[in-house]
Amino acid sequence: MNKEALLELGLTEEQADKVVTGFGQMVPKSRLDDKIQEVKDLQGQITDRDNQLDDLSKKAAGNEELQKQIQTLQEQNQTTVADYEEKLKQKDFDFTLSEALRNAKAKNPKAVKALLDVEGIKQDGQTLLGLEDQLKALKESDAYLFESDSLKGKTPPAGGQHLPGGYNKPNPFAKDTFNLTEQGILLRDNPDLYNQLKAQTGQ
Repeated sequence: MNKEALLELGLTEEQADKVVTGFGQMVPKSRLDDKIQEVKDLQGQITDRDNQLDDLSKKAAGNEELQKQIQTLQEQNQTTVADYEEKLKQKDFDFTLSEALRNAKAKNPKAVKALLDVEGIKQDGQTLLGLEDQLKALKESDAYLFESDSLKGKTPPAGGQHLPGGYNKPNPFAKDTFNLTEQGILLRDNPDLYNQLKAQTGQ
């Protein structure tokens, strides 16, 4: 439904712009309720128009062509409301699912969502029924897609290599964790470890 169609339904220029803009982008949760209210207001306006069309239909008794046009307009009114309500429900679902995936510590929510059976997930308020079981299965089969609590607070060795001598800091010779101060401390306190760490980076 474009702006012109909304104007034909009786919305003002400002109302039409708000509705079109609202469906052109993802809106925050705090605004979803506002959008839902806008659709309810639109539904009320369409109900009023249907009542007016009913009255017009009675007055147009005997004019078959006019009655057909009135019936078409009534059907279009109901379809418009149903379409907008469906779009809002979908946006609400998508937002709630994205939040749930972030809370589940998905590294890439979009990638995880692609592996879900979205059709098997039903929304009940802010609860997504059927999601928890799917996430549990994914964490077992594709654990790399999620952050691990066991790694929290620990700094992994540079390049994923095992560092010698029980050294649990990033390798100060590695490109991404290069640290001259740490190198100096190692050279002073543990020359052997200094040489081993340096050798790991090919220096």
